[in-house]
Parts: sequence; structure tokens; C-alpha cells
Amino acid sequence: MGKLRLHKLTEKDEIGYFAPKTWDFWRALIAAFCICNILGHWLELLYCVIMNALFGIVESDYVVWTDPWYHPYWVYGVGAVVMTLILEPMKEWIVVRRKTLWGALLETFAICVILSMLMELIIGLLVNQPDQFGEYPFWDNSELPLNIMGQAWLVNDVFIGLVAVLYVWLLYPLICEMFSHLRPRVANCLLGLIIIVFAGCCTLSYLKLWLGF
Repeated sequence: MGKLRLHKLTEKDEIGYFAPKTWDFWRALIAAFCICNILGHWLELLYCVIMNALFGIVESDYVVWTDPWYHPYWVYGVGAVVMTLILEPMKEWIVVRRKTLWGALLETFAICVILSMLMELIIGLLVNQPDQFGEYPFWDNSELPLNIMGQAWLVNDVFIGLVAVLYVWLLYPLICEMFSHLRPRVANCLLGLIIIVFAGCCTLSYLKLWLGF
């Protein structure tokens, strides 16, 4: 770590972030978890605005329209952890193997889209089978363009793939760089501040939800 990303990127700038035997790695991962829980909420809102404008598929009573901006969306925090543990080492392996960073980036994107599609399809086939009336219990992509067996939706998978690429190629490395340019004690204090702010967001959000104020 500790590589400036302001110059032209090279292969060395994209590897070395997956170092699970170091505290630097886990500090960045904890920070990414906290940050992505909130950023994911904003991303979900943007996604719903776009999908609703293009396809009209988002219900008017969907909670994303009414949740306060600081409400955590845990699936994104967990997703950040999963992507760091699985996609980051995969990305670094691809970068080393590919001749160009553009080729590595495109390969990472393609793999992420395929993995997203397979996960959506497999989960759908397992838990989202239509009932005797042909109605799907959780989601129904059968009338959307580019759907796969009524379960997966390629548009959604491309979006997820794009988010995954932005995370492992940009956001997570930036978080690592942010900490690496600080003295260890300052970096640890910054992590503590991030955790405190995130805990405050969670506390305020769930108090609002439970008490209705």
C-alpha cells in the first residue's frame, strides 16, 4: 500500500490491497463496511430513480423513498466485505495476468456481471418459483427485456457488475490509500471516528423507526 494514485496507473498501482495478514487490510475493510452501508442507501435511491424512469418497476411505497438519508442498507456493507474478500484478490490476479489494465478492468467487469446473473438465477430457481396461479412470490422479471428465465435480469446484473468494478478498482483502493498516508495512530483514530459516526447513524435511524419521531 502507500502508492499515490494521482499519476498514470500501472499494474503495481492495482495490486497489493489484498493483505489479510495485516491490520491495514482489516482497518480498511471495517471502514469500507461502515461507509458502504450509507453509500449503498444513496446508490439504491439513484438506481430506483433510474429504473423507475426507464421501466416503471419501482413501487411508490418502496421504503427507499421515505428512509432518512442516514439509514444503513446492510446488504451493501456486507456486499463490500464479500467483494473485498473474493473480488479483490481475483482482480489482482487478473491484473497480473493481463497485458493491459483496460483488459483487466473489462475482464473483471464481465466476470462480475456473469457471477451476478448466475447468483440471481440460482437463487430465483431455488426460492422464487411461481405458484399455481403463475405468480412469483418475491420478484417477477418475466416481462422485462433481457430477462433470463423470469428470474435474472441482465440490466440489473450489468448494474451490479458496474458497482462491483467501481468498488474494487476505485473505492476500496482509495480507502486503503487514505489510511496508508496517515500515521498508524491517526489512521486508527480516523477508523474510530468512522465507526462512531456510523453507529450514530444506526442509532438515530432505528430510534426514528421504532419511536416514530
